[in-house]
Parts: sequence; C-alpha cells; structure tokens
Amino acid sequence: MSMIDIKKLTKKFGEFTAVDGIDLDVKKGEIFGLLGPNGAGKTTTIKMLSTTLKVTSGTAKVCGIDVEKDPDNVRKCIGIVFQDPAIDVELTGKENLDFHARMYGMGSKEREKRIEEVLEMVRLEDKADMLVIKYSGGMKRRLEIARGLMHYPKVLFLDEPTLGLDAQTRRVIWEHVKEINRKEKITIILTTHYMDEADFLCNRIAIMDHGKILTQGTPARLKSSIGADLISVKTAKKDVLEDALKKCKWVIRVNIVGDRLHITAKHGETRIPEIIKTADNLDVKVDAVELHKPTLEDVFIKYTGRNIREEHADPNGMNRIRARLRGRT
Repeated sequence: MSMIDIKKLTKKFGEFTAVDGIDLDVKKGEIFGLLGPNGAGKTTTIKMLSTTLKVTSGTAKVCGIDVEKDPDNVRKCIGIVFQDPAIDVELTGKENLDFHARMYGMGSKEREKRIEEVLEMVRLEDKADMLVIKYSGGMKRRLEIARGLMHYPKVLFLDEPTLGLDAQTRRVIWEHVKEINRKEKITIILTTHYMDEADFLCNRIAIMDHGKILTQGTPARLKSSIGADLISVKTAKKDVLEDALKKCKWVIRVNIVGDRLHITAKHGETRIPEIIKTADNLDVKVDAVELHKPTLEDVFIKYTGRNIREEHADPNGMNRIRARLRGRT
C-alpha cells in the first residue's frame, strides 16, 4: 500500500523552480529518506506533502488523500517535526504534549494515556514535569518527535531531525526513530544532508539536487551502482593527473572533488601502483592515497560531480538560488 504517491510534483517561486516534476512512491511502514544539500528541494517537498505549501503543478497523495483537494483530512493522518524548533520552552514537556493533543480534540483520559506512551518512546518520562527551557538540544528534539506522534499519525515527517546536534545525540535520535517505526508501524519520511543518517535509518533513499530526484533505491543498491572501488588521491596538481588518468582504460570515472582526485576503478587495490607510477612520470607529487568501498557520498558525487559538503559552504543555498533567479545557472 502506498502512503505517499507523488507524480510530476512541482513548486515554483516566480521563475525559480524549487521542486521540478518529481515522482515518488513510499510504501506503508517504510523509513524513506530525501537526501541532498541545502536548497535541493527537500523541505519544500515536505511542506507540500504536509499541506503547508501550495502545489504549483502535479499531484501528491498522502494516505490516499489528495493534498490539494482535501488538506484537512491529510493533516489528520500526519505528524510533522519541523526543521526549526517549534515548542514552547516556558511549558513543561507534558504541558506541550497536552496542548498539542487538545488541538486534535483528544479527550482527557486518552491524552493522559498517550502522553505516557510517547514520553516512554523517547525516554523522557522522567523529564515530563521539567520546563522545556531546561532541556538539552537533544531532549527538545525528542520531545518534538513525541509531540508529532501524539495523535496516532499514519505518516510522520521529520525535516532534518538531527540538524545541529552532536554525534552522540544524533545516534540516540536515530535509535528512537527506528524504535518508533517498529512499534508504531508508522511510515516515516525524513529529509537529511547527513549521509550516515540516511544510510543507518532509511529502507530507501531518493537523492535530490536542484529540485530533481537524481536516483532512488535502497542504500545497498545505490552503493552497488558505483560498481567499483574508490581511490582518493591528494595532490597539488590534480588537473595534470586527471588528464592522464582519463586516458587509462581501467579508469571508469575520475572527478576532482575539493582538494582530491576521486578515481573509480575495479580492483582498486591493484591500481594504486599504476596511479603512483603515472604521477611520477608526470613529476606530480602525491601527498596521500586512500582506497575505500563505495558510500552514499560516492553515489552523490557520481550523479552531481561534487561532494555534498561543498554545498554547505553556503548553508542556506542562497548564492545558488540567486544565481538561478538571474538566469546564470
């Protein structure tokens, strides 16, 4: 059964296309990830699916309900954790959940029971009566997830659920998300630019960039699509070595990414001596060589030609958006 069904979904802001005719089909009980840099269109997609942003064209159904034709019933079947914090820090954790439940018309006994359940899910039962202003960043995020679950949604949207949190806290959030998916049998759609987060959490992933879906599938299938090992070479003369290696028959792909040359080749461990020899013949000094199996980062590089971290030098993606609006890209 499809919980999310998207066909040719598009969102434009004036002449700028934020989401460009995407298709998606998310099954019941899946954890599905939209992976991509800032400005890729992930949050805009979530906003359209959650009815907080109008669709420009195309169709989107959530729980079998059209988001444009019947937004009220879509809202009844979804929960959402926004990218920006949206809880009242002057209330306790329990009071925040109680207020949310009242908004959905839940009776007092049902509210009380559900508050206990969701606080236990996110391991905050002992902090229920503490003012949220005293919570840590990770505790606040867990409370927001609990709030999104209060009204028994069939689909939960998590927009960058661990943004700005430290590595240990992020891992705790991941475990809670997995447990919630298992216990509640709930479909979870999350956006992220963290490769490890998508790899750990998601049954399937769609990689987005410039408003388009470049590829989608299970993490294992996406990584296997690379079809070879990855060799990373650090050198000051990347261009020179790149031109030479492109002529080698055993090289599948070569890209300059940041301060390194990324070479895709089968049986990569046997090719390192040839790379060093080629560099020596060109009088190119090699500072470091690394060999690794394909990751989701490598999949992103394959489809975009750049590292996802390069996009985060411009954290709001505004330079790219302004350039596109001026028609330069």
